[in-house]
Amino acid sequence: MWCYEKRLQYPVKITKTCPKTAQLIISQYGGPDGELAASMRYLAQRYTMPVKAVGGLLTDIGTEEINHMEIICAMVYQLTKNLTPDQVKAAGFDAYYIDHTTGLWPQAAAGVPFTSLEFQSKGDAITDLVENLAAEQKARTVYDNLLRIITDPEVREPLKFLRAREIVHFQRFGEALEKTKEQLDSKNCYYFNPEFDKQFLKTRL
Repeated sequence: MWCYEKRLQYPVKITKTCPKTAQLIISQYGGPDGELAASMRYLAQRYTMPVKAVGGLLTDIGTEEINHMEIICAMVYQLTKNLTPDQVKAAGFDAYYIDHTTGLWPQAAAGVPFTSLEFQSKGDAITDLVENLAAEQKARTVYDNLLRIITDPEVREPLKFLRAREIVHFQRFGEALEKTKEQLDSKNCYYFNPEFDKQFLKTRL
């Protein structure tokens, strides 16, 4: 059960609309490396994580990612609030507008809709944690790219906060991987026993 606190983790106060910027930022809502995929990934993976403390970490970070999704949605909403059809058309936001008006809908910057294929949950501790490390790095790269293109300080500050959190999450998952290694049976995991893979192939193939 979650307790909802009615505030964003980082405030969003954008005073100038810009649908073109919204079209870029929305990728961190429904794109392949966005916050929606991250929250679903971690909250699904926690059930099969064998180390209880790491399962708790997945719950914590998955919950935080939901708030990050809210931040992105607040930014897109404020960047497209009260637009006229002429403004929408002039900014190249008309294709999105036709389907969704200015409602929030998860898609990548290129217009590809969100799908559950955007995230993984394999039920293997090493696989899932390595996946998460890569996911955080990919999300950080997207924020880097957004910050290279966007100049409005009111937009950049929340993006900089979100980028910093990707780095922290990467660090926490690195620590979780080490903690998981300590508690797994080293005789039955090729992550630290190269001979296990050879033995597995002999007996299973």
